Amino acid sequence: MPKYIFAYHGGGMPETEEEGKRVMAAWGAWMESMGDKLVDGGNPVGMSSTLTADGLSDGGGANPLSGYTIVEAESVEAAAEMGKGCPILEGGSGTIEIAPLIDM
Repeated sequence: MPKYIFAYHGGGMPETEEEGKRVMAAWGAWMESMGDKLVDGGNPVGMSSTLTADGLSDGGGANPLSGYTIVEAESVEAAAEMGKGCPILEGGSGTIEIAPLIDM
């Protein structure tokens, strides 16, 4: 079955310990709901840097990556259905870029 990466953009850090627990529980429940289709729960990432032919720059570019997850799905549409329950989409502060992983 094809694998897809969910590349997260945006979102934010919880402001309180209570909110952090709620957010972590939401992520855990969402990942659990995918069962064996969850290949790699992934991780959040720190501030990225961009490497070009001209050198390295800080700031992560126009839409920096904030984390990732890898799933198995029959199609990009099926992967998108799985992604609809992702907590990063709550409140409209984050997005998910979905791309197939190509076996080499």
